[in-house]
Amino acid sequence: MKKTIALLCCVLLAAAPFSGCTKARSETLYVLNWGAYIDPEVNDMFEEEFDCKVVYTTYDSNESMYVKAKQNSSPCDVVFPSDYMVEKMVREGMLYKLNKANIPNMANIDPKLLGMDYDPGNDYTVPYFWGTVGILYNTAMVNGPVDSWGILWDEQYKGNIIMYDSQRDTIGVALKYLGYSMNSRNMDEITEAEELLVSQKPLVIGYYTDIMQEMLIGEEGALGVTYSGDAVYSITQNPDLAYSVPKEGSNKWFDSAAILETSENKEMAEKYINFLCRDDISLMNAEEVMYSTANKNIEAELRETDWGNSEAYFPTDEIMDRCEIFRDPGEFVTVYSDVWERIKSK
Repeated sequence: MKKTIALLCCVLLAAAPFSGCTKARSETLYVLNWGAYIDPEVNDMFEEEFDCKVVYTTYDSNESMYVKAKQNSSPCDVVFPSDYMVEKMVREGMLYKLNKANIPNMANIDPKLLGMDYDPGNDYTVPYFWGTVGILYNTAMVNGPVDSWGILWDEQYKGNIIMYDSQRDTIGVALKYLGYSMNSRNMDEITEAEELLVSQKPLVIGYYTDIMQEMLIGEEGALGVTYSGDAVYSITQNPDLAYSVPKEGSNKWFDSAAILETSENKEMAEKYINFLCRDDISLMNAEEVMYSTANKNIEAELRETDWGNSEAYFPTDEIMDRCEIFRDPGEFVTVYSDVWERIKSK
């Protein structure tokens, strides 16, 4: 999942060290996380409480995180893979089986977010943030309801549609619009989705990631495919914006904390994950990041905010039921990659 709320914020967080203290620490913990995905004060608080220096770095895609972890060229303890990447890393023996006795705050996690197919027993992961993929749109620029992916093929919005620069997400949108699974491995269905996306290209401004939100906030487009957390943030910046998960269904995603099998500090890593699950820390992170938190105990506080009391932040069960989780495509990923390159090159 792309999780950068604003490009500038991501750059600043990635470039600046999180610890404001120069005191020597007895241990060091290496954390690799998405950009702009934590309150900067949290790592400082952990360092003080556990006498542990946190070396915190960021990534912008599951794939780049996977490469760093696979190469094992530099120390890394805690990572935050998305659902399909968890499945892949578990299969390859890259993740450590958690000692849950060391993570008692896991009891704070909403039970409905546990036991997902990518990690049925939550033996390797603890949910961190989660959400949906949908359409962020400007109510002053769009006529009628936004309840179907079909609006992204509506000629009246030519030059005002922004698509997401991600093969799984964008091909997934076309698959769902056609009535198929986002995890399809049926070549006829994949080909149909490819043709549909190629036919859409004359209507599209372009394929973007980080800058899409700023474009929609600045009214440089009317509609765009985005993640729910980015939509929540964008709506706070422009009240004309709204978010919808189309009736055909979409992706529901989960980012989870995990420990690499190669970690040399697994016990401290479990303390870190337990720390993140604490109610006060979860609230700090949720208010900073504006993505849906996995902690069930702070819902009331979040619903009192202007941005938290919405279906973008707390999707209904009906919305979640029509969404599906991305699964690891295995070797079939090369098919998606080839299709995506053809779409973008035409």
